[in-house]
Amino acid sequence: MVRKSSKKTEMKLFGLIGKNIDYSFSRTYFSEKFKQHHLDCVYQNFDLNSIKEFPRIFDSENIYGLNVTIPYKEAVIPYLDALDHEAEAIGAVNTILIKNNKLIGCNTDHYGFKTSLIPHLNSTQKKALILGTGGASKAVVYALESLGIETKFVSRSKKIKGTLNYKDLSASDIQEHTLIVNCTPLGTHPNIEECPPIPYNGIGKNHLLYDLIYNPSETKFLGYGKKADAKTLNGLKMLELQAEKSWEIWHS
Repeated sequence: MVRKSSKKTEMKLFGLIGKNIDYSFSRTYFSEKFKQHHLDCVYQNFDLNSIKEFPRIFDSENIYGLNVTIPYKEAVIPYLDALDHEAEAIGAVNTILIKNNKLIGCNTDHYGFKTSLIPHLNSTQKKALILGTGGASKAVVYALESLGIETKFVSRSKKIKGTLNYKDLSASDIQEHTLIVNCTPLGTHPNIEECPPIPYNGIGKNHLLYDLIYNPSETKFLGYGKKADAKTLNGLKMLELQAEKSWEIWHS
């Protein structure tokens, strides 16, 4: 188990663990928060090639809290001392609280997603397709199930029972599920020409397409939805909301 270093510095350190995260919103967002609240804190990215590198960040740093992003939201769990109720139910962590020399995994993704989604739902959106089966998708399913929306995963593999394979997905499947959430990284800057391989000809005006990606603000996935006169949402509001919830966890 990882333990917080006994070495102390004046500056309290917070940060993000992930892979290829130079683009990340979090460092700028939290750095501004620290300035606004006149806190002697710094936020930095910990870009890890492997989750096995995770314990090393505690060797000499005075870390007080962490965020977790792709691809480590599930892989980090064995390194933690405990999970809160929601992270345990979801099976993924995006926030780590360091308290009493212990690492506690939390999940604020579900809150950010649900809170940002609710104002845009309509009565026709009772079934959802979740593109991808990573840690973020688990938080999305947790949120949708709490709203009474039926969910089905779509992936290249079928590691989760009942998952649809992209190659088997039909236009009628798309028509039946009027909420489609992209939880994959396909389309993230700089690879903006990528998108999930679904039959976009099934999308209509009653659809809501939600992309957890926020850079670019309109992905190719959302562009297809816009052309079909569907409602579209990117992940920026979700990200802001989950970040605020992380802030509350660290400073409660």
